[in-house]
Amino acid sequence: MRKRRAAEDLDDLAEDRQFVAAIARGFDILHAFRAEDPILGNQELAERTGLPRATVSRLSHTLTRLGYLTYLPRYGKYQLGLGAVPLGHLALANMAIRRLAAPLMRRLAEETDASVSLGHRHGLSMLYVEHISPRTAVALQLEVGSRIPIAVTAMGRAYYAAAGAAERAEIEAALEPRLGAEWPRTRDGLHEAAAMHASHGFALSPGDWNARVHAAGAAIPLPDGTVLAMNCGAPAFMLPPERLVAEIGPRVAAVARRVESLSGGGSSRAD
Repeated sequence: MRKRRAAEDLDDLAEDRQFVAAIARGFDILHAFRAEDPILGNQELAERTGLPRATVSRLSHTLTRLGYLTYLPRYGKYQLGLGAVPLGHLALANMAIRRLAAPLMRRLAEETDASVSLGHRHGLSMLYVEHISPRTAVALQLEVGSRIPIAVTAMGRAYYAAAGAAERAEIEAALEPRLGAEWPRTRDGLHEAAAMHASHGFALSPGDWNARVHAAGAAIPLPDGTVLAMNCGAPAFMLPPERLVAEIGPRVAAVARRVESLSGGGSSRAD
């Protein structure tokens, strides 16, 4: 299991005198919870964040007192508390782009029998802010709030393709030490995806993240400089490579361009 953030990573921000490391560590605790792992103990939180067990214990206690975590005595573990709910709902409500994108995403999901999601970068992950599943029993089991890797997913690769040179370099510098021997292949995949996105308007992940899932993704640069990305994915047997290239990729690219146009955008981001 990879740690979300090694404690020493905070050293990179040590020269920023306005940066409050304790707050960052508290958010690291909250970000460790996922839909598939909603209940975690202090040991698991320490492993995921790279923070000392004693630090995690103090942070989890504080977050529980504030209502952002709930302690479950039966398990001796924590889950996200109701105090975290209004923040997420307010953030999503402030994203007008979701209201523009949702009808187009729903139509794409229904016409392709594939799941369609919208997300933005969160560290080295892409965070789902909208998700539409088709009316089929084989829909992918992800939802709003899910996080997927930026480096090996169609959504993440599309985001990388639309990012400026400085941000791409930042992403690569953060990925290389984490991936070790896997880095050269992952880097090549990112570069190939960026080239494909530039020429075709979409990027692919034919089983690179999950061997049983194939997906295509396209970036959505917004007028304020924000970049979102959309993906369209399904079990591999439903989306063979030839369908990904000939149908799904072009269709998700067309929807992404339509959302970009509705938002008032229409130009790609570059440095």
